[in-house]
Amino acid sequence: MRPGEIAEQAGVNRQTLRFYEREGLLPSPKREGNGYRDYPVSTVALVRFIKHAQALGFTLDEARALANLRRAPGANRLKVRTLAQHKRDDVRQRIRGLQAIERALTALVDTCCHTDAPRCPILEALDDPTTQPFTRSQT
Repeated sequence: MRPGEIAEQAGVNRQTLRFYEREGLLPSPKREGNGYRDYPVSTVALVRFIKHAQALGFTLDEARALANLRRAPGANRLKVRTLAQHKRDDVRQRIRGLQAIERALTALVDTCCHTDAPRCPILEALDDPTTQPFTRSQT
């Protein structure tokens, strides 16, 4: 299949295919006599698989590992489960970090008096050298 056909059926653009190929996520396609790349039909499913993995937050390296494990799913079920558990734990940690950021921003917004006062308490808090900057370790 030509790159345009793969891209259309997989819901990506041609640059994504080239990128995946450069990153080793897709095998190099064979070349036709005219130099056009010719991908196997199975590439559509592989590209969709990678995009689904990315949508769940897996990095390209993790998607590559999952794609490799996909070749023998029954034998690799525990490895796949472990990768998914690690990703879930990472997502939960990021959610906690975002919730802490939200609390800090809410506290800043709540200090705002909604008037035309000459001083802005939010800017003052951000400018205050004695205030510790928010870091993820505060979660």
